[in-house]
Parts: sequence; C-alpha cells; structure tokens
Amino acid sequence: MKYLLFYKPYGVLCQFTDNSDHPRSTLKDYISIPEIYPVGRLDRDSEGLLLLTNNGQLQNRLANPKFAHPRTYYVQVEGIPDESVLDRLRNGVIIKNYRTRKAKVRLLSPEPNLPPRMPPIRDRQSIPTCWLEMILTEGKNRQVRRMTAAVGFPTLRLVRVSIGGNGIKLDLTNLNPGESRELSANETKALLNFK
Repeated sequence: MKYLLFYKPYGVLCQFTDNSDHPRSTLKDYISIPEIYPVGRLDRDSEGLLLLTNNGQLQNRLANPKFAHPRTYYVQVEGIPDESVLDRLRNGVIIKNYRTRKAKVRLLSPEPNLPPRMPPIRDRQSIPTCWLEMILTEGKNRQVRRMTAAVGFPTLRLVRVSIGGNGIKLDLTNLNPGESRELSANETKALLNFK
C-alpha cells in the first residue's frame, strides 16, 4: 500500500485529469505514482495538505463523516472578526439549509509563516485582513469559504495545514508547495490504527 502527503499548490485541481477546453494543472503534474487517489478534496483555489493512497478501505473510513476526523486550516479573511463572530463559527452556521458541525476557531497572532501564494491575494489598503485557525470535523464542498462568508468575513486564502488527531497528526512540516513525501512507518501505523 502507498501513503503519500502532498502540499497542493494554489491553482492545482485535486484530480489527475482535466477534460476542460483549457487544461489546468492537476495532481498528475506533481505525482507519478499510479493508482493512488486523494483522500478528500481541496478546491482549486485552496492550498495545503493532501493525503493520497491506494488503500480504498482507509479512503472510505477517512471520508466517512461519522468518524469526524479533524482537519486544521489557516484561513486569511477580509476584516477582523470579533469574539461574537468567532463564536458563531464555533457553534456552526447555516450554509445551504445545513448547520455546520461545531468547530474550533481562534485568531492567529502572529500570522502563520507560509510560503507566498502565486499569484498573491489582492491587497486592499483600506480593508484589514487577519488569519484564523479553524479545525473542522467535516468536509462539505467549499465549507470554510461558505462559513466565513456567512458571518460576513470572506476568505482570501485557505491553507489546510494538518489532518488527524487522536494519536495521528499529519502536517506540512518539511514540505513546500508542489512537494510530496511518503509517510514514515510510524505515521503509517498510526494512520491505519486511526479511529
């Protein structure tokens, strides 16, 4: 079995093929291991940690909402939310007639040390930005972006920095955008025992 961590850059599709009229960058441009697939997804305009494997049973377990495994994101938002806004995010917000699960949310200060995004986000002098750490246990389509928009603080940049908890935490340590590495024996053992 293969287990790979990949730092997905901005603008890369979270799939190996693109059948559009204007082909875009895909995982195939970075990963040459055959028959390996991402566990979960990151939108094209999101960055960060992606786990890939050919272990279908593990993929199903990690993708199943009932296991509620944590995913940690660093989120740059437009504006600076106060504690009441953060509480709304923590307690779940309504997006598309669905209330999100409770989340752990905090302001990050100082801002995280991340590689610059290419292209950089727009910079508007009159509107401040800040970074949040959001830990979710579900992964609905564009959920983080929809959550911050629902409380009036649009997401400018979104980076998944880690996956897991309860004995296993996979993160971006020693990876730059576009780089990947195989899991260590200890990481693989912990991942396979992850409940």
